[in-house]
Amino acid sequence: MVSRAETAAATRRSLIRAASELLDEGGPDAVTLRAVGARAGVSRGAPYGHFPSKEHLLTQLAVDAWSSLADAAERLRADDTLSVDTRLERAVLTLIEVCRRQPHLYALMFSTPASTPDAAEAASRVEDLFLAVVADVVGRSSAPRYAALLMASAHGIAGMENSGHLPKESWQVGVDQLVRMLVESIRPRTGDAGTGSPSDPPE
Repeated sequence: MVSRAETAAATRRSLIRAASELLDEGGPDAVTLRAVGARAGVSRGAPYGHFPSKEHLLTQLAVDAWSSLADAAERLRADDTLSVDTRLERAVLTLIEVCRRQPHLYALMFSTPASTPDAAEAASRVEDLFLAVVADVVGRSSAPRYAALLMASAHGIAGMENSGHLPKESWQVGVDQLVRMLVESIRPRTGDAGTGSPSDPPE
């Protein structure tokens, strides 16, 4: 027999799935609690029992997206069959891929206020794992600034590609190659692993 808690959890999952679909189809404006309830096939009042407002529901979508990204980064870091450079390249490309597949969700992830506790916690998990992947390449002391460089660069690449301003025929370089160039640019010189990179900025 299905318990009340199990039924509520299933309804919540259906609502989140419906909201994700509506977001992909029409952006945040398409996500209303009434539309989500209709898409999920529940009663009109059901969404309000799980989410006080549309903003709470959108925040949950952002939290789930950050959590999925963290899970992917965790799997990458645990994959011993890949070199540290390849793991870092794939971690950067994973973020860009979210923008490729779900641009509205990607925008939501970066527009949700960092002060929102759940979103901040989920984003911090991504940051910590990304720092660890970067540290495997450049060392722990250099990781924060190079992680920031890579994250900002990935964000720029994703935005330019999504808006059509990064055509390979014009720039003579693809996204994968750009990411590879970025990783190569921060790789320490032989004998310098863990102490910095060829272009450490001044403190």
